[in-house]
Amino acid sequence: MSILDSGSEFSTFTLDAGQMFHVESGSLHYIENIGDEEAVLIVGFRHEQPEDFSLHGSFGAMSDAVLGNTYDLKAEEFARVTRDTSTKYIVARKGAAHIPDSAAFLNPHKFDVEGMSAPVAADIGSARTARSQFWPALKNMAMYSLRIEEDGMREPHWHPNTGEMGYVHKGHARMSIMDPDGSVDTYTLKPGDVYFIPAAYPHQIEVLGDEEIHFLIFFDQPMPYDVGYRTSATAMSREVLAAVFGLATDDFPVFPQTVKDPLIVGKLNAVDHVV
Repeated sequence: MSILDSGSEFSTFTLDAGQMFHVESGSLHYIENIGDEEAVLIVGFRHEQPEDFSLHGSFGAMSDAVLGNTYDLKAEEFARVTRDTSTKYIVARKGAAHIPDSAAFLNPHKFDVEGMSAPVAADIGSARTARSQFWPALKNMAMYSLRIEEDGMREPHWHPNTGEMGYVHKGHARMSIMDPDGSVDTYTLKPGDVYFIPAAYPHQIEVLGDEEIHFLIFFDQPMPYDVGYRTSATAMSREVLAAVFGLATDDFPVFPQTVKDPLIVGKLNAVDHVV
């Protein structure tokens, strides 16, 4: 990965599986595959309709004379270069990639999310978090690498002021999302699926099948906060909760006291049927 930021700050670094990169809006960058197998990258943007300008297209916007003046060359030098203003997303490289020794150094554009100690870790799952607290480069977005074992579940919750987009890397899951009109959308997810949840919509994730799920989850805030159902029940008295649901206090379930949401909970019950 090579990036040219404003102020002529240039850096090149290598990336392995489980590592992330961040590029500021407007910075010139390119990605080379330097291995001997296909490289798969999951890329998230803060805008739902991202726009880009390629170097190929940018050259096509300028005349031979203008480019010649820019590079102290005769205009004729560019007559042989076929140009237009289109974007070429993937091109073939001839010859081996040039990788400077410094590419192995630590870089502020790079973060090893899978190499970090998981802030949330249990036998039933884990969540590794790429956010501004751990990676200062993330000024306006964040990402979770979420794993849940077959006997675990992401508790129902919502994210104030934060939209969520997720990519399913591994496993099969079921998700339920509540809309403001009271309707609930429930659907299954498989590897390669992408989902989106608007800010503050209650939702949950549970494993289907007998293997763990692995989601890459992107947020449009540097610190994605959440409010969980478990803490919500502790924040209200049992009498208030019973009144909300129209029950006598003695008939209402006794919830465990929870001052910090666990994020991932165990599945005491089997996956139920949702109509």
